[in-house]
Amino acid sequence: MKNRNILLAAVLILVSFFSTSISYGQGDSTSCFSLGADFYSNYIWRGSKFGSGPAFQPSIKFSKSILTVGVWGSFDAAGYQEVDPYISLALPAGFSLGATDYYYCGDYSKTKKIGGSHVFEGNLGYTIKGLTLSANYIFNEVQYEDSTTETIGGDKYFQATYAFKDFNVFVGAGDGWHTSDTEFAICNVGIGTSKTIKVTDKFSIPVTGQFIVNPDKKQMFMVVGFTL
Repeated sequence: MKNRNILLAAVLILVSFFSTSISYGQGDSTSCFSLGADFYSNYIWRGSKFGSGPAFQPSIKFSKSILTVGVWGSFDAAGYQEVDPYISLALPAGFSLGATDYYYCGDYSKTKKIGGSHVFEGNLGYTIKGLTLSANYIFNEVQYEDSTTETIGGDKYFQATYAFKDFNVFVGAGDGWHTSDTEFAICNVGIGTSKTIKVTDKFSIPVTGQFIVNPDKKQMFMVVGFTL
């Protein structure tokens, strides 16, 4: 019954997404709001797998001048749920500054250390031509109610991505909840590419694929997804 409810919610979100997209297409194309929906074979984040099986990842954001405020989520039929509000500022010279609230769909009012549902992270980015650098820092400590630790706070993650003409490569390293023993290590190395599949003269589907290796956990992943 739980899985059925999740699938029903996904269908309702899709219907709402397409309806809103059609109305936006007929209205003001300069709207500051935008919607998106991605479907991936697996949800891999910073070299680690979350959830089980295909993931539906909707998003909504508001962008105005240098400010972007949005919410991104990931859901699967096995019951995994994640909703991440975020805010970012596009600064001069290719820099960006932001914050993300990783919310794992427990009691949203629980922001304390024990049994908390939120992990708060600061983000700093820099882009020049094809090179993108990012640095991320988790501020708070969160423990599940059974006293197992999710993060002790102070966790760091750094990533470098370089986009070539037809593909991109990336390498990321971190500590804390990013690695198997919390010690700093390379945990996310991979290559990705994308292709646009033309369906009709007015409708195309962007498809992406990634091959990812996590040297720390000794795991490999292959991920394929598309965006509507």
